[in-house]
Amino acid sequence: MEDVEDAEERLKRFAPFIMRCFPETRDRGGIIESDLTDIPAMKNTINRKYGSRLEGRLLLKQDSHLAIAGSVKARGGIYEVLKHTEDLALEHDILSLKDDYSCLAEPKFRDFFSQYTVQVGSTGNLGMSIGIMSAAIGYKVIVHMSADAKQWKKDLLRSHGVAVIEYDSDYSEAVKNGRRLSDEDPESYFVDDENSGTLFLGYAVAAKRLAGQLAEKGITVDGEHPLFVYIPCGVGGAPGGISFGLKQIFQDHVHCFFVEPTQAPCMLLGMATGQNSDICVQDIGLSGRTHADGLAVGRPSGFVCSVMRPFLSGIFTVQDANLYDYLRDLQETENIFLEPSACAAFQGAVKMGESDGIRSYLEENGLTGKMQNAAHIAWATGGSLVPEEIREVYKKTYPDS
Repeated sequence: MEDVEDAEERLKRFAPFIMRCFPETRDRGGIIESDLTDIPAMKNTINRKYGSRLEGRLLLKQDSHLAIAGSVKARGGIYEVLKHTEDLALEHDILSLKDDYSCLAEPKFRDFFSQYTVQVGSTGNLGMSIGIMSAAIGYKVIVHMSADAKQWKKDLLRSHGVAVIEYDSDYSEAVKNGRRLSDEDPESYFVDDENSGTLFLGYAVAAKRLAGQLAEKGITVDGEHPLFVYIPCGVGGAPGGISFGLKQIFQDHVHCFFVEPTQAPCMLLGMATGQNSDICVQDIGLSGRTHADGLAVGRPSGFVCSVMRPFLSGIFTVQDANLYDYLRDLQETENIFLEPSACAAFQGAVKMGESDGIRSYLEENGLTGKMQNAAHIAWATGGSLVPEEIREVYKKTYPDS
């Protein structure tokens, strides 16, 4: 918990800089945070349309609308860039912890950081958060993007002056090449989504802030009022960090579930077999391909697999067709748009309401009879930056599976 609190304090130090460079964060004082929204109409649709019996309250954590990067990656990705920036500035004695960090936006600081490069491998959203923030500070930025990355995300990055290197292969290959090229440059820093404890802690800060939002809504989390959280999962960093933070705060009263595509369930495979990152989905005949570009990962983070083993309640899988169904359902019932990968979170809510499939979990954890007091959070991981013409395409997409 001390590590999480240290990360939160660092984000507060950078708030004046963030507010100066990104005016859209002024209403929150430079703190990048999202709303927690009740979605009762979506809950009714889940129960009516999918034959679920979800009890309690359903809410949406709208990291899909986080400022700057429009996704959950605005947490960990931006935090890691800021920590690296602070470390460099303190090391070279051009900044002190007592300074007003808004000074980092001045030309002399941008000139200093322009000597350095930041690189990352990404399927899309992490690259956007790293790229946009790094460019704002003044770094040279290179994002290595896998074949699954959407063209509009590449175009957005390039509009910020970010160099994008495209690969015909999957996420793991983009990360491997990015890491290799960064290691060859002594002035380059690589953001490693597979193994970064710094990214992990940036995500974990979300839990402390969520606790405050739950209190504001009068939602109690204790032995009689369980909390269920459903988070889309790619390599595992974001859902792992958020879940780690939640378990630190709510302990056994929160139940964290990941959701992965049926063709790319890398975290499920790694944890179920105990092989962690030593196995990939292609090893068992799965393609790793999915419409959920942010979740198109064949090999999980071994770091996250190890850390989450005592904490994770379970993992659901979802077919691509369901992602678009949930996207349309949410748009029609709550007038909220999410990108397909973010809609994976609703699979958790649908399946948790199917008591036959989840009964043993509820019995083992003493939850039978308490579900009417439960709160369920679908963690929306991205979508606000999707161009309007792409949104219209998504709304009319009906994949076979």
